[in-house]
Amino acid sequence: MSSSTEETGNKLVLIGDSGVGKTCIISRFIKGTFDPNSPSNGASYVSKTIEIPELNQELALDIWDTAGQEKYRAITKFFFQNAKMVILVYEITRRESFDNMKNCWYPLIKEHADPDIVIGIAGNKSDLYLEEDVPEKEAKDFAKSIGAVFKLTSAQNNSGIDDLFKELGIKFLDPNSEKISSDTPKTEQKNEKKKEKESKRNIKINKKDVDKKNKEQKKKKNNC
Repeated sequence: MSSSTEETGNKLVLIGDSGVGKTCIISRFIKGTFDPNSPSNGASYVSKTIEIPELNQELALDIWDTAGQEKYRAITKFFFQNAKMVILVYEITRRESFDNMKNCWYPLIKEHADPDIVIGIAGNKSDLYLEEDVPEKEAKDFAKSIGAVFKLTSAQNNSGIDDLFKELGIKFLDPNSEKISSDTPKTEQKNEKKKEKESKRNIKINKKDVDKKNKEQKKKKNNC
């Protein structure tokens, strides 16, 4: 894989509300780093060539980062021009960002983008799954209804991002390909379930400790 700032023609745009993690996704994908304090100001792009072994091909991408603030909506419309792919990003802990994705950002794609544009949806910040405000099934159902590739992603944990770009690339190069997985990889699912079990176990342990301390304090009080 390689990255640069020279345009190649395969334009991919990330859109969504401010703060959902678009810039962090790109930074993780391009640089392998995570910086939560790097908000997007306007629009910028980087180029990267990815390998798609399933099709024995490489795909050069121009990845455009757009600001999500309302005042930049007009700019975002411009950047749909000549776009081959688009990724809609929402935050799984913010219902409003998902609703805006469906009711504001997706209609912009329908209005301004090429009818054949390949769409992906990133349910970002999946590391905060215990605070989930948007059920995964609801997001998957919406993705299926519009023919989009769906992935849960976490720029912080570097989860799902490479798969999202790769599967979007597969669909772009071969729209009828059966090599696209609509679900989270099994290994990733197992890891998430393992984390959830460990978290619940820790919560139970903490609750037991609190109950034990309360009993001890009550006992001491009764002995006074």
